Amino acid sequence: MDVTLEIAAMRAGTGDPGTLLGEFRRAAVLVPTTGEDQLLTRSFGGVRWILAFTHEAALARFAIESGGAPDQPWEYVSVLGARLLDAVVPALDGPTGVAVDIADEDGSMLFPPARGIVPDEVAVGSNDQVGDF
Repeated sequence: MDVTLEIAAMRAGTGDPGTLLGEFRRAAVLVPTTGEDQLLTRSFGGVRWILAFTHEAALARFAIESGGAPDQPWEYVSVLGARLLDAVVPALDGPTGVAVDIADEDGSMLFPPARGIVPDEVAVGSNDQVGDF
């Protein structure tokens, strides 16, 4: 199945969290980069969120909603969801999760820094982190 279909199923209340996570881990997502060649992130609720998009149209909607001009290019990298969760999240400071397709009101999904999603050593609520989800 496709990660966007799994997101839709979860949002409809018929999805399976494990299947969704598996599809995200296998999916190649687009992650915008900043001028400093760093991944674009946003902070909310004490968590740093890596912004990821399932396709260029979803990234374009975000770019326009963020004030970008329709003809303004956005630099991005394509990366597997598993690499984001297993390698990138642990390399960043503080609690970090992944926010997928955040400009799509009915198609967005969050992968928080929780056990079972990110490595235990960087999950919120682990011995090294403060708080719990």
